[in-house]
Amino acid sequence: MTTPELHAIVPAAPPPQVEWKLRMAAAQRGIWTGTELRRLLAERAGLGLSAASVSALFTKQPSQVKLSTLAALCAALDCTPGDLLTLRAPVASPAPAPHGAPDLGTLPPKQSVSRHRSLPPL
Repeated sequence: MTTPELHAIVPAAPPPQVEWKLRMAAAQRGIWTGTELRRLLAERAGLGLSAASVSALFTKQPSQVKLSTLAALCAALDCTPGDLLTLRAPVASPAPAPHGAPDLGTLPPKQSVSRHRSLPPL
């Protein structure tokens, strides 16, 4: 009976990081508090969110946002989703060394070499 050949699992690239910029976008439009934003959401977009929900959106990085909420925020602030979200490229981790290649992180430090040669005796 033969054993199946094993292959290295290459991890997928990490997803891009999302920066939530609601507070900055609101400030650029003269909206400084969650109460003001909540009023605008109700007046301009017809979205009635609780004070706690608006406060959380205003002060924290949400892990998810409904598209309808994102659309309401854009309508209330007269902006685009790009004004509220920015994608940042993930920080790439170093690629693994090919099989059999030395791990450069484990090599001994380079020895210093004197640049002066000794002259032969006269």
